[in-house]
Amino acid sequence: MTLKIELHTTGRNVPLRQMSGLFGLLMLATSLYALGMTEARAQSAMPANSQPLIEALTTAYMNNPTLLARRARLRSADEGVPQALANWRPNVSVSLDAGYSDVFNSNSTGTARQQWRNSTSYSLDVSQPLFRGGRTLASTSKSENTVRAERALLMGVEQTVLLDTVSAYMDVFRDEAVLKLNINNEQVLSRQLEATRDRFDVGEITRTDVHQAEARRAKSKADRIQSEGDLEAARAAFLNVVGEAAPGGLGAPELPDGLPESKKQVLELAALKNPTVIAAEFTRLAALDNTDSVLGELLPELKLTAGLSRAFETVAEQGRIDTAKVGVSLAVPIYQQGAVYSRLREARQSAAQQSFTVDEQRRKAVETASKAWESLQTAAARVTSFESQIDASIIALEGVQREASVGSRTVLDVLDAEQELLTARVSLVRARRDKIVAMYQVKSAVGQLTARDLGLPVTLYDPRVHYQEVRRQWFGGRSSGDEK
Repeated sequence: MTLKIELHTTGRNVPLRQMSGLFGLLMLATSLYALGMTEARAQSAMPANSQPLIEALTTAYMNNPTLLARRARLRSADEGVPQALANWRPNVSVSLDAGYSDVFNSNSTGTARQQWRNSTSYSLDVSQPLFRGGRTLASTSKSENTVRAERALLMGVEQTVLLDTVSAYMDVFRDEAVLKLNINNEQVLSRQLEATRDRFDVGEITRTDVHQAEARRAKSKADRIQSEGDLEAARAAFLNVVGEAAPGGLGAPELPDGLPESKKQVLELAALKNPTVIAAEFTRLAALDNTDSVLGELLPELKLTAGLSRAFETVAEQGRIDTAKVGVSLAVPIYQQGAVYSRLREARQSAAQQSFTVDEQRRKAVETASKAWESLQTAAARVTSFESQIDASIIALEGVQREASVGSRTVLDVLDAEQELLTARVSLVRARRDKIVAMYQVKSAVGQLTARDLGLPVTLYDPRVHYQEVRRQWFGGRSSGDEK
C-alpha cells in the first residue's frame, strides 16, 4: 500500500515525491523560526519569581560569612587603639593578706614559749606613667594606622564578595539562556529528523542523510544534558556566595553606572583608590610607628607611684601599722642583652619591606585594572561581532534551506548551517555575560564596587561606630557586634 498526499493545483494531482522539497522547506523554516524566537525569549522573558541582580547583591552584602568575618576582624583591630591609650591611665590595685602562725621559742636555759600570731594587712597601690620614651604615642599611631589598613582591606573583601555575586549571578543567567537554546535546538532537530525520515521514505534522500540527522539530534541531546549540569553547578556557586538558592529565573542584570571613560583614567584611579594599595600604605605607616615604639624602649621610663597600707598583727596584744607613700620612679635602661637593638633592626627592615610592598600592590592594582579594561573592550567587540554573525547566519540558513528544497544542497549542509547559527547564539550569550562581568571588574579595580557606590538598598555598615564606642572605653568586657 502506497501513502500519497495530494496537493490540488491547476486541476491535477501532485504526488509527494514532487512536493517533498517544499515540505522540507516548510519544516526547516518552522524550525528556524522556533530557534530564532528562543534568543528573544531568553533576553526578554522574566518569570514572575525572578530575582534582579541588585537583590542578590543586597542579600550577599548582608549575609555573606566572609564579609561578616572581616567586619569582626576589623572590630578586633579597633581594640588596639584603647589598649595603646591605656598607657596614659593609672594602674590601680588592691591587695589583702591574712595568715596564722604558730611560733615556738626556746633558749639555752631551758625556757620555752609558744606563741600564736594572727596577721592581716591590706594595701592600695597606684602607678601613673609619666614618660615612656614616646612609646605610648607611637603605639597609638601604630594602632590607628592598623585600623585604617583593616578598613581598606574590609572594603577590598566587600568588593570581592560583590564581584563574586555578580559572576555567580551572570553564570546562572548565562547557563539558563544556553539551556533554553539547547532545549529548543533539540526540539528543532527532532522535528527535522522526522522530516528527513519522511523524505527518505519517498526516496528523495538517502539513508546517509537520515543518519546525519540522527547524529546531530544525538549531539543536541548531549549538549542539553551538559547545559543542565552546568546550570546546577552555577546554582551551587550562587548559593555559596549569596546564601540563598537562585530562583527559577533571573531578571536581566542591571548595568553599573559611572564607569571610567578611558584606560588612562582607569589606571590612574587604580593606582590611588584600589583598596589593596590603600591598605599597604597604612600598613607601611604602622611599621614606621612600630620602629619608634621599639626605639622608646631604649629611653628612660618615669612614673609616679603612691600607696596606702594597713597591717594588723596579734601577739600578746593587737598592733597596727599604717603606711602612706608617694614617690617617683625612674628606670634608665643600660643594657638589655642586645635584644632591644635586635628588635629595632628588625622593625626597620619590616618598614623597608612594607615600602616595597606598597609599590608591589600598586603595580598589581594597575595590572588588574588594565586586564579588566581590556576584557571589557574585548567582550564588547565580541558581542558586536556575534550579533553580526547571527544576522548573517540567519540569512545563510534561509538560503541553504531554499537550495536544499531544489536539490542543490544536502541535509548535511542544512544541519551545518543550523549548527553554526546555534553556536553563534550561544557565543553571543557568553560574550554578553563576559561584558557585564568585565564592567563590574573595572568598578572593582578602581575601588568603586561597594554597596555605597552601587546604591544598594541596605543599611550601610559603618566601621566608625564600633571604633568610637571602644576608643575611650575604660570599663566593660563587651561591645557591639559580639557573637552570641
